[in-house]
Amino acid sequence: MRATASPESVLRLDAPRAVETIEAHIREVRTPAYPGGILLGLSGGLDSALLSTLVVRALGKDLLHVCFLRERHNETDSLRKARLMADWLGLELEVEDIADAIRERGLYAPLMMRLIGLSRFVNRAVMPKIHHLLVGETPFMTTLRQEKFAGEPVRRFLYDVTAGRIERAFNGRQIYRRERLNQKAKERAALVLGAGNRSEVLTGWFVKDGVDDFPFSPIAGLYKTQVCQLAHYLGLPPEIIDQAPSPDMMRGMTDEVALGVDYDRIDLVFDATERGLPDEELLAAGLTQRQIDLVREMNRRSAWKRNPDHPAPPVDGGIRGGFRVN
Repeated sequence: MRATASPESVLRLDAPRAVETIEAHIREVRTPAYPGGILLGLSGGLDSALLSTLVVRALGKDLLHVCFLRERHNETDSLRKARLMADWLGLELEVEDIADAIRERGLYAPLMMRLIGLSRFVNRAVMPKIHHLLVGETPFMTTLRQEKFAGEPVRRFLYDVTAGRIERAFNGRQIYRRERLNQKAKERAALVLGAGNRSEVLTGWFVKDGVDDFPFSPIAGLYKTQVCQLAHYLGLPPEIIDQAPSPDMMRGMTDEVALGVDYDRIDLVFDATERGLPDEELLAAGLTQRQIDLVREMNRRSAWKRNPDHPAPPVDGGIRGGFRVN
């Protein structure tokens, strides 16, 4: 890995072949058992935008139904971006407000959940620092613990009354979103596709059994860097490509803030690890040892979340996948 190498150059795919392979896979999984075609949650983010584009190219727009599940803590412009993408593809976007269903499940009730609705700045800059001060790690790293501070009653209590309540509500909302999409797909005799990517899978940046953990996820073999590459290749709207990735569950919170490192560095660490390169190569490329260790620790802690029974995605963006140009 050259010191000046960018993630885009290191991880570059044979884009035409990758697109063709994913589209063929979509045609294959949409069997006669799904006469209603494909159903996707269109969030306004890049991953679902790329996947919806690939589905339209593979099957045509008449066999894709997209829906936006709106609730209290969506970013203010998420629906607008979802509409932008649907219009760009010539699709009708179904919008369903799920706030009442979330409220009925008690997922807005905790005080901490009410607080996160007050300020983007507090969510982004204050709450993560308070959590780190109380328990000594980022909130996301805590969520990756299967046993939350076993044998440490003080840290366990602090977690339970602060970030723990947000985590439980966050997970419940993501799981409900998946349930609702499954219900809609059943009504239409359609197949739900997930839009998770390889970077999210390897870091554990998804809720187990949630909306980003569907069995059929055609772009789950692509690093986030490669998702961006294919989006550029297919000419998606710049506003969709250039936005900061976000879970859209907590206003002001981005993936980078939650993870503690951006996707460029995450992808380089995983690629270097797969290649068997020493840390010195990553340090020379501008990463810090803290970032390298953080990415590897996220991967180690999140192993329990990955489902080995999920079908393999059609394109493996790793160095041994056969789709790289470097």
